[in-house]
Amino acid sequence: MSNGIRDWLKLAVDKNTSDIFIGAGRQVSFKINGVIVGNGEPLTVAESKAMVMELYEIANRPIEKFSDNGDDDFPITVANMARFRVSAYYQRGSYAAVIRVVSFDLPKYKELGIPDEVMKISNEKNGLVLVTGPAGSGKTTTLACIIDAINNARNSHIITLEDPIEYLHRDRKSLISQREISTDTKSYLTALKACLRQAPDIVLLGEMRDHETIKTAMTAAETGHLIISTLHTVGAVNTIDRIVDVFPSGQQQQVRVQLSMLLRTVVSQQLLIKKSGGIAPAFEIMHVNSAIRNLIRESKTHQIDNIIQTSGSAGMVSMDSYIANLAQSGEISVDTAIAQAANPEQMSRNLARLKA
Repeated sequence: MSNGIRDWLKLAVDKNTSDIFIGAGRQVSFKINGVIVGNGEPLTVAESKAMVMELYEIANRPIEKFSDNGDDDFPITVANMARFRVSAYYQRGSYAAVIRVVSFDLPKYKELGIPDEVMKISNEKNGLVLVTGPAGSGKTTTLACIIDAINNARNSHIITLEDPIEYLHRDRKSLISQREISTDTKSYLTALKACLRQAPDIVLLGEMRDHETIKTAMTAAETGHLIISTLHTVGAVNTIDRIVDVFPSGQQQQVRVQLSMLLRTVVSQQLLIKKSGGIAPAFEIMHVNSAIRNLIRESKTHQIDNIIQTSGSAGMVSMDSYIANLAQSGEISVDTAIAQAANPEQMSRNLARLKA
């Protein structure tokens, strides 16, 4: 018989695990520094079900939310241990889950490798800021660091809309209202519309999932609020195109004009395996200047990459340049840099001397 879920949670925290994988027919597995490692004997169908049900007991959450839909996301807190984000699901008719480990303590951005240029987002007073990247790329952690910086520096009302809440913020110089989708409010859209009547200065919107939410977020940014949100896109150009494309063709030019005036910064990030076995974040940073504003308005976003590459003095950096710097400093291997580059051939040429 396998250990109970609390034992596995404690072991995961002790081993500095980022994710725990539970499923019938396989070992309980931990992701540590980007590498998945199995533990113990494979779970039986009954054992995996018991572990998932125990998660629901800890959360005091009705199991029907899972059994009715086949998928469910929710947070749990274990005293003196950590917070966890649970994603429960069925696989081949049996209970399974992936559990993200979230420390009680807010992360220190320098220890995580987040550059100062990204943290400058905390100085913005209004407009739209986007932190983008694939799932599991560290967007939530970056956002938590930015909100913490604002909280320590400014007297503001910050409203966060999250699904689920991962990091808990305590009021310091700012007041922070943290709302969880499906627990505290029905949806991102419902909460976003409501929060505009709750005197926010900054709104952290966990994700812009659909046309209506994006439209409402842009309207909120127009009215003097700072809106910080995420998209599952890679790169500033893809992010801008994605926002425009969710609108009907007849509205897209108006959206381009609106976006050109509202957008302040787009940060795109991904996580790379370090030579030492740890994780190194890589970033693309685009600050919207007059040239980029014109390109957005004129539907010439394909030219934005050139401006990013030539605007290092303004704090901008392309993803490939950032990755190349990580390789040149020895943090990641040349092979990793080439594999993760947007332009592998160019990266290979740039790093050829390192591989020799």
